Amino acid sequence: MSMTAFNRRAFLGSAVALGATGLAVPGLAQQIDPYTGQPIYGGAAGGATPDAGAVQYDNGGDQRHNISSFRAQDWRPYFSNLTNGAILCDITSRAVHFWSEDESVYRVYPSSIPVSKDLTRLGRTEVIKKVEGPSWAPTPEMKARNPSWPDFVPPGPDNPLGTHALWLSWQYYRIHGTHDTRKIGRKSSNGCIGLYNEHIKELFGMAKIGTQVLLI
Repeated sequence: MSMTAFNRRAFLGSAVALGATGLAVPGLAQQIDPYTGQPIYGGAAGGATPDAGAVQYDNGGDQRHNISSFRAQDWRPYFSNLTNGAILCDITSRAVHFWSEDESVYRVYPSSIPVSKDLTRLGRTEVIKKVEGPSWAPTPEMKARNPSWPDFVPPGPDNPLGTHALWLSWQYYRIHGTHDTRKIGRKSSNGCIGLYNEHIKELFGMAKIGTQVLLI
């Protein structure tokens, strides 16, 4: 057997082993997010924001990253035109697609999605605001469920919106970055769509006020 074949087999064996064991960490005390009801792993002490330093998992779902299910999409089944560009958030494949107005640019990014159906909103909206270095504040419902959460989190590494955010016309809904890269490709948000910071920075630069957004 060649060394190349051996290394490849060893790598595949390790990957299978990791997939079988999942992400459980023996001896780590489990917390429950009071807003989503989902287990939290690596959570910070009481008062931490729901997306800062904590990962929420859907126990009934596939916890592996979903990049293998990506496929190129055509915009025509989803949008009647590309005025101001278009963003498609595909909840099933956990991917965000972007088309520029002149069709010269097409991008697809892995994303996080809401942890449960009741936190997931589908349909048409649009970008109404763009913020670099966003701050964060809990919604009234979040604050009622956990009064210990801070009223305000300034921009920085503990901010759950990452480095850039696109405000949607739906109240409290955003497409934003995250400093916790474990969330991407997973059911791990309280309703928003999350991207790697480098990806939201790129999308932020291409999206406009009025860019169409569809969540399916």
